[in-house]
Amino acid sequence: MGCCGPGAELASLMPGERGTGEEVLLASRIVADGLRQTDLSVPTVHCGACIRTIEKALGGLAGVESARVNLSTRRATVRWRSDGAPPPVIETLKREGFVAHLFDVESDDGHGELSELIRALAVAGFAASNIMLLSVSIWSGADAETRDAGAEAAVKGCAT
Repeated sequence: MGCCGPGAELASLMPGERGTGEEVLLASRIVADGLRQTDLSVPTVHCGACIRTIEKALGGLAGVESARVNLSTRRATVRWRSDGAPPPVIETLKREGFVAHLFDVESDDGHGELSELIRALAVAGFAASNIMLLSVSIWSGADAETRDAGAEAAVKGCAT
């Protein structure tokens, strides 16, 4: 059972349930000669102890080269040798008390929203830096006419 999920008794995989060896093989991708990578979503991971439990359980499976868990994205990445059948990664996590399912990296569309937010932040930063440069040049020793022109421009800008 997972360390953070009291009462997280999970049923074993049903025969038609997602996560069979063939589906793990199809969802994995080749990363090196004879080495495949499978990405899993593990939404029930909460802390460092969960990460250690998952990495230790998956790392102990035959054919697994490495298992890494990212707490912020709640994803596990398993690299395994493709000599035989894929390791039973989802079944192992279920036995440890964690809900897991296959994660398709290509279908992750969260990057569109992230790009939009980064673009908005860049525009806001550019505008703020220009205003800051203008105010520093006006108030750091400019003569009265320049100060008044800057203040008048600021007032006109606020009125529109």
